[in-house]
Amino acid sequence: MTIYIRRKSSKLWKRFCSEITTEIGLLAENWKYLLAGIICQYIHGLAAKGVHYIHRPGPTLQDLGFFLLPELGQERSYISETVFTSVFVSFFLWTFHPFILKSKKIYTVLIWCRVLAFLVACQFLRVITFYSTQLPGPNYHCREGSKVSTLPWPKSPPEVLKINPHGVMYGCGDLIFSSHMIFTLVFVLTYHKYGTKRFIKLFGWLIAFVQSLLIIASRKHYTVDVVVAWYTVNLVVFCLDKKLPELPDRTTVLLPVISKERTKEENHKLLNGNGVDPADWRPRAQVNGKIDGNGVHTDNNSMNGA
Repeated sequence: MTIYIRRKSSKLWKRFCSEITTEIGLLAENWKYLLAGIICQYIHGLAAKGVHYIHRPGPTLQDLGFFLLPELGQERSYISETVFTSVFVSFFLWTFHPFILKSKKIYTVLIWCRVLAFLVACQFLRVITFYSTQLPGPNYHCREGSKVSTLPWPKSPPEVLKINPHGVMYGCGDLIFSSHMIFTLVFVLTYHKYGTKRFIKLFGWLIAFVQSLLIIASRKHYTVDVVVAWYTVNLVVFCLDKKLPELPDRTTVLLPVISKERTKEENHKLLNGNGVDPADWRPRAQVNGKIDGNGVHTDNNSMNGA
């Protein structure tokens, strides 16, 4: 039993080191895209904070979702945040599953480049929308009489650039369309395309629908904020998915051969599935955590049988 555990641990460690080597190479090629995506998340946070300065509380607008769904109340408003946090953490962990599991269909760096591209495009449209028309926030802390329904004007430039985590949870004015639904739908759409478990795909769509109802029942958004998010995010992802280079499928029997004789740009195209010559692809067995002399994954069984 001890020998079996040691053998499994050794294979897991080798697989982890092999994946680290591969992902570091991809990170060296794509770090600019990841950094740009992270910076855009910060800019989106500043934009949401900025609209809070000009938010004016008022009577809650007439809303069909508010009429149909019972109000959860402040004491149960945490439910929607708990569901969202579970979706976020689950997706984040799934993107790193190639480091420990044999079923490797994605590259972590490349999948996050794609996800950040979807998020940035949706958030750009969101900022334009909620700055165009400011609606009175339906959330409890955004209503008339609340001390945090508006923010005092900043007294110094550093205060403008500072994002308070408390302010992120208690923002007002950034309504159309829901940021929570942007993240949720992008994650669900990404797993629907690159995930392998059909049950999880169906469960993800169910969670997205439940999350929509919880957001409205918690009075964090109007129904229109959620409805607009559903068709906008799906359309943005559909359009961008056609424009972005397709990710290489690691479960297929064809993997790109990386040669030292090629230029850095040509090898990068191969890793992204854009090889111009069919000869650049050679039959390979499914990934098993090893890298051959040319820098590609090979299978131990196929090597032993050669």
